[in-house]
Amino acid sequence: MDLNVQELNARVEREGLLFTRLRAEIAKTLIGQAELVDRLLVALLCNNHVLIEGVPGLAKTLTVTTLARTIRAAFQRIQFTPDLLPGDLLGTLIFNPKSGEFSTRKGPIFANLILADEINRAPAKVQSALLEAMQERQVTIGDQSYPLDDPFMVLATQNPIEQEGTYPLPAAQVDRFMLKLKITYPSAVEERAILKRMARSDREAEITPVIEPADIPRLRQLVDAIYMDEKIEEYIVNLVTATRQPAQFGLEIADLIQYGASPRATIFLAMGAKACALLAGRGYVTPQDIKTIAMDVLRHRVIVSYEAEAEEKTSEDLVRLILDTVPVP
Repeated sequence: MDLNVQELNARVEREGLLFTRLRAEIAKTLIGQAELVDRLLVALLCNNHVLIEGVPGLAKTLTVTTLARTIRAAFQRIQFTPDLLPGDLLGTLIFNPKSGEFSTRKGPIFANLILADEINRAPAKVQSALLEAMQERQVTIGDQSYPLDDPFMVLATQNPIEQEGTYPLPAAQVDRFMLKLKITYPSAVEERAILKRMARSDREAEITPVIEPADIPRLRQLVDAIYMDEKIEEYIVNLVTATRQPAQFGLEIADLIQYGASPRATIFLAMGAKACALLAGRGYVTPQDIKTIAMDVLRHRVIVSYEAEAEEKTSEDLVRLILDTVPVP
C-alpha cells in the first residue's frame, strides 16, 4: 500500500485523534499503566500476541477488559489450571443420542481478545493448542476447521513469584509472542489516585466504544504504509546481529549469550517501530521508535548462558548494553 507523503501524514494525523480518544476512554477506568496500554495497541496493530509477566493485582485483567470495551470486541478470560484440557479451550464434539449425530460446541477461544491467565499453570498439551491457534488463526474440532475471528489477539500472563505446579513455556514457544512485557508496581502518586477511585464498592466506569473491529484492518494497512528509511532497517539488523555476534560491535559478551534473537525479532522490531510511529502521530520511523519497542521484542529472545546466570546477568542487562553500544543512525 503506497501513499504519498501528504496523504500519509494526513491519515496519520486523523487516526491519531482516534487513539487519543481511545486512551481517554481507558483512563476512565485505568490509572497509570500507559506503557502497557500502548504496547497492547502496538500488538493489536501488528496482528500479534503479548506475554505479560507481573505479580497479581497490577490491573492486567482490568486493562485487557477495558481495551476490549473500547474497541467493541468480544473478550474471554480463561483461567489456566493443571486440570485444563485442550477441549476446554478450543471446543469439542457433543454426541446427541436422539439424532445419533455429533454437534460442535465451540470453546472460549472464539473471541477477539483472549486473556490466558497464568498460562504456565496448564500442561503442555493445552499450551500447544493455544499456540497453534495463535499461529494458524484457526481451530480444528473433529475433522472440520473453523477460522478465528479478526481481530484475534492473545494476551497471556505469567506470575513470576510462584513456580510450584507450573509448566514453564519452552523458549521456542515464548518466541511466538511478539512482545513480552514486565509490569511493575505503580508510583506513589498513581497508587494514591488508585485508592481514591477504586476503594469503593461501585467503581464501574461507563466506557464508550471508540473503534469497531472492522476498523482494525484499515489501521493495520496504515501501519504497513509508515515510511522506514534504509538506515533504520540497517539499524534493526545490526541490533539483532549483535545478539548473535556481539564481537562485531566490540561487545565482549559472547560467553554470556547462549542463543541470540531469531529472525522473528527482526520482523517484529520493524513492525513494532512502525506501530509506535503511528501512535506517536508520525508517518515515519525514527531510531527512538526502535529503542522504545526493542526491550519488549528482545528480552525473551536472548537466551543467557550459565556464565551469565553465575554473574547474575539477565537478558535485559545484555539487551540494554547492546542498545547502548550499537551505533544509532
